[in-house]
Amino acid sequence: MRYHSLLPLSAILSIGIMSLLITLDIIPAGMAMLEQLKMAFEGHIFALILIIILAESIVYVGFYFPGQFFAVLLVVLAKPEWSDILYLTLCMVLGATLGSVINYFLGQRFAQKKNATDEQKVKYGAEHEVKDETRSMSKQGGEQQNSSAKSYSLKYLLIAMIHINSLAFYMFKQGEQNRSFTVVWFAGLLNLPYYLLLIFATSTLSEQVLQLAENTMFLLAIISIWLLVCLYLDYKHYSSRH
Repeated sequence: MRYHSLLPLSAILSIGIMSLLITLDIIPAGMAMLEQLKMAFEGHIFALILIIILAESIVYVGFYFPGQFFAVLLVVLAKPEWSDILYLTLCMVLGATLGSVINYFLGQRFAQKKNATDEQKVKYGAEHEVKDETRSMSKQGGEQQNSSAKSYSLKYLLIAMIHINSLAFYMFKQGEQNRSFTVVWFAGLLNLPYYLLLIFATSTLSEQVLQLAENTMFLLAIISIWLLVCLYLDYKHYSSRH
């Protein structure tokens, strides 16, 4: 993307629109929708968990569904045994990994459309100087994509895994930048102990621990920090070019 800050800005806008629609009773609250799904999937709890984690792990869609909190509650309130915790973990990891696959290819698709649009602008009437600059940027972008296709940052991946919504945007960005697809499988591998600890902590300690992560203000705080970092990167990039 041309500016790093566009993605976090769109995330804040998405949360704002969804909150407004819920407040005006145009769409039901995410928890109410999940309660309806629970009744529809009665007797198929793990299939339901897979679906709601998949829904929450998709970029933008995840702001609507408090999936992790709801999924853990379904099993915790049923007084799970170790086998239930294990099955729940596998379902959540599978759902999150499928979501990462979708986000990665959505990012790739977005980048392809953007490149096609840029090429059309060059073809149909951009100034000569803009043409040269665009071609140069396309060439550099191709070189950067080729060099970055085999690598990704473990540090940024671990930071993104703090919350399933931040992981969704991270995977979207990996696809957009044509990074190695192995980041998707590696994130799924890291999610195994992460979700196991998350479920165990919730079932043995307090539901409030996970509920904090599903709080809208908590999400806005994380995205605001992300936005500030991106604004700094945009400013730094702008300053280096002038």
